Amino acid sequence: MSQLHPTLAEVTTRIVERSAPTRTAYLDRIRQAADRGPARGRLACANLAHGFAASDAPAKQALRGRTKPNVAIVSAYNDMLSAHQPFEAFPAVLKKSVIRAGGIAQFAGGVPAMCDGITQGRDGMQLSLYSRDVIAMSTAIALSHDMFDGALMLGVCDKIVPGLLIGALSFGHLPTVFVPAGPMTSGLPNGEKARIRQLYAEGKVGRDELLEAEAASYHSAGTCTFYGTANSNQLIMEVLGLHLPGSSFVNPGTPLREALTRAAGERVTAITPQGGESTPIGEIVDEKAIVNACVALLASGGSTNHTMHLVAIARAAGIVLTWDDLSDLSAVVPSLCRIYPNGQADVNHFQAAGGIGFLVHTLLRAGLLHEDVRTIAGHGLWRYTTEPRLRGSELTWEEGPKASLDLDVLRPADDPFAPDGGLRMLSGPLGRAVIKTSAVKPEHRSVTAPAVVFDHQDDFLAAFGDGALDGRDFVAVIRYQGPAANGMPELHKLTPALGVLQDRGQHVALVTDGRMSGASGKVPAAIHVTPEAALGGALARIHDGDLVTVDAETGLLDVHVERAELAAREATGGAPQGADWAGTGRELFAAFRATVGTADTGASVFPGVAVPQQEVPLVQHA
Repeated sequence: MSQLHPTLAEVTTRIVERSAPTRTAYLDRIRQAADRGPARGRLACANLAHGFAASDAPAKQALRGRTKPNVAIVSAYNDMLSAHQPFEAFPAVLKKSVIRAGGIAQFAGGVPAMCDGITQGRDGMQLSLYSRDVIAMSTAIALSHDMFDGALMLGVCDKIVPGLLIGALSFGHLPTVFVPAGPMTSGLPNGEKARIRQLYAEGKVGRDELLEAEAASYHSAGTCTFYGTANSNQLIMEVLGLHLPGSSFVNPGTPLREALTRAAGERVTAITPQGGESTPIGEIVDEKAIVNACVALLASGGSTNHTMHLVAIARAAGIVLTWDDLSDLSAVVPSLCRIYPNGQADVNHFQAAGGIGFLVHTLLRAGLLHEDVRTIAGHGLWRYTTEPRLRGSELTWEEGPKASLDLDVLRPADDPFAPDGGLRMLSGPLGRAVIKTSAVKPEHRSVTAPAVVFDHQDDFLAAFGDGALDGRDFVAVIRYQGPAANGMPELHKLTPALGVLQDRGQHVALVTDGRMSGASGKVPAAIHVTPEAALGGALARIHDGDLVTVDAETGLLDVHVERAELAAREATGGAPQGADWAGTGRELFAAFRATVGTADTGASVFPGVAVPQQEVPLVQHA
């Protein structure tokens, strides 16, 4: 492999040094847990009897003994969400494969799984980001019975995989394999779907035409095929070494998908202490693995949500990752993928062009990934340059492609789409923010225009519908959308309207303390602004007409108001309170609003998850 890129080496070194106290404490904790031997061997007889009371006779006999590993299955299955519907049949398949491999498995618990695509623009979206930490806690509860020697995690989408991973890392002594379900087959091309959405926003087509286009795009079981958070999750989990190589983007219901599911059960059994290849998840997710995940996100133009999720995941493993680390990596990691919304292809096209195997291969050759890491497949990331193949009924891994099969979708590191990553960090008097540039044309990456200020996306959409935004340049400031204000909802519904205005020749941009995720498309959007308006950030003091600059090229987020004047202004607007923060379950999450951390520290409600309080304090507020 090539010599490691000096920036990659420097960023990794400073993460290691910064994280030394918390990573050491984390490793000490999980190693002490592992040293105590098989989990169920520590249970009293009554406890253990409760643990296998519902099992059949062979399972009871196996669980009485102390030689066979017992594997927990934790699933995000529900049959409403296309990405998670295939998981219905997985537990039975996994139990059989674990038994064949010499272990025993129990379904330990389920976790909630909500869909941002369904809750877009609805009150339920205000629970979306919080659901990640609920899932982490649910995972911990599922694993809390001290019955298990390994774990299988079944999840795909937005907050589900990060939540499962954070929960699994709290039991970091357990070997853990994540089991994907795969993307749906390609439907209506994503570009056509976006065109119909924009026509609907302009009132040129009706709801029937819009629904027909959406149904043709999201048409079957499996993950949505655009490159949002769900598919970014899958790519990152594979590069972290927590999926089987080449398993992320194999379609549901295919013989290869079924073989990979069986293989996941066999593999988790092998990497338990009793299986002879003990590989705890907390040892896999180390500083090098986290840097690898960041590089994969940047090279592929992945979801902006992971600027928060990766920070939270890292800290669950005792590792302190910052936005500055991501920014410095983005400056040297080339953009190698064009997957919608960064291009016209979907993840099935990416898979056909060479997929993760080729992406890992070319990044390793360029010195942009750490090869010397542990994975569930064994030592060394080179294993993830291979592809699974069925030869008759036998599953094998063979060398993956060493050249892209479609240069319009996937490029080698020495011939990239762009020399730097698709994510950049902005800073200035308005705070710090993230911007996704991979789908923004160069001529749109810098906008200076008067602010139009809204405290809710519906107010912006109403102004758009009334024609109040026609014929002028502006920067839309949508504030009080941060974690502490209302749970930081995604603001996907803004994209078609802003796209219409940009296509008419207006210079427009978005500034918000909310999220956009994979919907961050062709309009420049400074998102995750920190500090958020609800916690006294400068967004709370922006007025209509203030001149604002969003410049992705220079990394500037500015308001052209004298600093003293801006600081002296009274905050206007406000986060929802009282009856405005009730209904659809929102009132149950008041404690989350009161303790959630900032976007740049992972937007977590867990105080001090592997982070020294004096170094990265969580914000406490009413």
